Amino acid sequence: MISVQPLTEDAFAAYGEVLTVPVSNGRRSYERALLSTRPEAKPVLTFSQRDPLALPLRVRQMERHVFSSQSFIPLAPARFLVLVAPHAPQGGPDMTRAEAFLAGFGQGITYGANVWHHGMTVLDAPARFAVLIWQAGTAEDEEFVDVAPFDLDLPQELR
Repeated sequence: MISVQPLTEDAFAAYGEVLTVPVSNGRRSYERALLSTRPEAKPVLTFSQRDPLALPLRVRQMERHVFSSQSFIPLAPARFLVLVAPHAPQGGPDMTRAEAFLAGFGQGITYGANVWHHGMTVLDAPARFAVLIWQAGTAEDEEFVDVAPFDLDLPQELR
């Protein structure tokens, strides 16, 4: 069973970056995980709204963007689940080593290029996001794979 843990910079570092807004006047820049390895790909900024999903979440599919990072920046305070997995030796995501995080208010994420992840799963209330990704307009922009279905739930202390 996958245990959901709070989203921290250290815990998520292998998969990308945690984005946080400064708590006082100032700026914070992010560039480590922002990446496109295809010169023909262009940055695409999308605005997305997601309705909350009931828990436990039934996970059936994972996705990745082989050549591009993908950033999700909440436009208002929102809690959401972040499910990631390393690559399996035989290909696809290794769900036996998957990790799950709970993003709190004031956090966003950048999935690094080629990181397996689950689709955006919002908790509590509808949420809007700015989404940044590089796309070339080809089938290589994204890959979806089915995984053996399982349930993901929050531990009582994170509810």
